[in-house]
Order: sequence, then structure tokens, then C-alpha cells
Amino acid sequence: MKLTFLKLVNFRNYLNLEVSFHPNLNIIYGKNGSGKTNLVEAIYVLALTRSFRIVGDKTLVKDGESLCKVEGTSLDSFRTNYSIIINKDGKNVKINNNKVAKLSDYVSKLPIVLFNPDDLRFIKDTPSTRRKTLNISISELDLEYLRYLSYYSKVLKQRNAYLKQMFINHTKDLSYLNILTEKLVSYGIYLHVRRKKFIDMINEYVGYFYEKITGVKGVKLEYLSDYNNLDRDALLSLYNKYLDKDLTFGKTHLGVHTDDLRFVLNSKDFKKYGSEGQQKNAIIAYKFSEIEIFKKVKDSYPILILDDLFSELDKEKKDNILKLLDDNIQTFITTTDLDLFPSINQYGYKKFKISDGSIIEEGVHERR
Repeated sequence: MKLTFLKLVNFRNYLNLEVSFHPNLNIIYGKNGSGKTNLVEAIYVLALTRSFRIVGDKTLVKDGESLCKVEGTSLDSFRTNYSIIINKDGKNVKINNNKVAKLSDYVSKLPIVLFNPDDLRFIKDTPSTRRKTLNISISELDLEYLRYLSYYSKVLKQRNAYLKQMFINHTKDLSYLNILTEKLVSYGIYLHVRRKKFIDMINEYVGYFYEKITGVKGVKLEYLSDYNNLDRDALLSLYNKYLDKDLTFGKTHLGVHTDDLRFVLNSKDFKKYGSEGQQKNAIIAYKFSEIEIFKKVKDSYPILILDDLFSELDKEKKDNILKLLDDNIQTFITTTDLDLFPSINQYGYKKFKISDGSIIEEGVHERR
């Protein structure tokens, strides 16, 4: 998948922008605060209808304007046009000028793999952050997963509300609660199976890429779940054991909504024992593993965005990461310093200079 063209209207600090991209490598450089990350954020929004930043949709609209618009054209086996308009009433998305009613039917059409400095939160933050990242990754590959995630969330809210009602009313009528629990288990098993399958695929590659970047072996991703190694009957029995606790607190303590992930190096948890450099390299290895999974599952490559990746890496690791880039993968790299790329001239690329919401295309460099 290649993004050939992007148009922005009132997006962040861009009033009106049209730009064409190189099919392989695109270097976006400029001072901090000039709009580099805003540009790749727009690509991400075009693909997933949401930002990778922890912000509301309204912040994407340029100050003083009522809406923003992002349009783009991709080229795979055929050309496809995408459009998303964001205003106070929500989002309007189109593919080839045809309105898409459900955002879930739009997501995954333009696959994206992103590295951003905030991705270190995947290791450092809470389990909910890791689950959110995992959900986004799987949803790009499997629309049914996104639907079942919605089903699960809805039933979980219903179960929690009924638990509170039972506690307040001092009732022990379990008939309706049992129906909700059975639904929760059914949807949870579906989600668990797909999460486990995805993490197993990640582990086919993540150790390899981590070693290619750092020279160190032994990295893998572990999946921590209440559902591990349990069938439906065992899970229903376990929910019964948690019933008194659930009633007391008015919430469901057991389920895939409590799942967690952790990177380990020779059984040592990166969150506790890994340096920030090790954590960053583990995330990069995870991202390259995602690309391999896309290739395996979808028989196509996603777009790769590396936002401010190279600023704190030594020359050896920069070169090792650049060697992992493939001409089949369209890559966007943002940086403040072009000197961070000592080996870049061996690649085909296009440079873009960003300055205060404007962009200068500096020509194409062909691969040597």
C-alpha cells in the first residue's frame, strides 16, 4: 500500500496543503513545533479516523475554523480515494466519494504502522494502554474483532450496571446475570483467541528484529489473561467464584478487559528492569513485526510512520533500523536533523522541509 497524495484543509497548523509522496522513503524535517508530527498525524487520521495523540477530535481543527478535512489517494493493486471531515457534529468518511456509514467499515482500508515517542507508554503505562494498542493493531487486520470488542464492552457495562442494581436492591436473582455472564464469556473467548493468535505471530518476529537492532537475543511478548488455558465451562465456574466480590464492588473483576501484556528479555520484565533504550528498541521491533504480520495476513504492506525515532539512537542502531526498511514499504520519517541519517543516500527518497505550516518539496533522490 502506498499513499501517493495528501490534501489538508484546516488541519492543525495547516490551512491548505497538497503534497505528493515518494513510493518508498519520505523524509520530513524541520524545527520542533513546525508541523512535522501534524503532517504524519494527518496520514494516521486518514487511515484510522482518530489521532495517535491523546486528544479530542476538536483539537485537530485549526483554531478559528469550524471543520477540518483530510483527503488522500492510495495505490495498491488499484487507486483508492479517501476522505474524512471532522466538525462539531462528528466525522464524515468517504471512500471513492461514497459515504461510509460505520467507521468500523472504514478502518483497516489504509493500513498504518506507527512509531511515536509516546509509544513507550505501551511498556511504561497501565494495562489499559497496552490493551488499547493491541486492539488497534488487531482491528486493522480483522474487522470482526472490532465488532466483537464493541459487543463485549456493551455487555460488560450491562453486567456492571446489573451488579450494582442487585447490590442496592439486595436481590439474589441470578437469572438475568447468568445470561449476561454467558454472553460476556462468549465474546471474551472470541477476543482472547484472536489476541493470543496475534501475540503468537508477533513472537515469530519480535526477537529477530530486536536482535537485528541491538545484537541481543531473547526478547518476546507475554500475554497475561484470566482466559488463558480455560474453556467455557471453566470460565463460567470462575465467574461464579468471583460473584460475591463482583456484587460487593458493583463491577466485573474477571475478563479480557483486565488483560495485560509485557515485554520480557530472558524472563525479565522490561517495565521493571529494561532501560529506556531497551524499551524503545523493543517497541521498534514490535512495529516491524506488525509489518510482517500484515504481509502474512493481508498479502500487502502497511504504510510505516517513524515519528522522531532517530533522535536518541546511536549511529549503529540508526543504521541497523534503516537496513530493515524495504522498498515495498512506504516509509515516512520525521526529524529535526538530516545529519541523523549518515547512510540515507543509498535509499530512494524524497525530502520535505516543514516551516510554520508550509511545506517545501526538495526533490527526489534515486536509490544508488
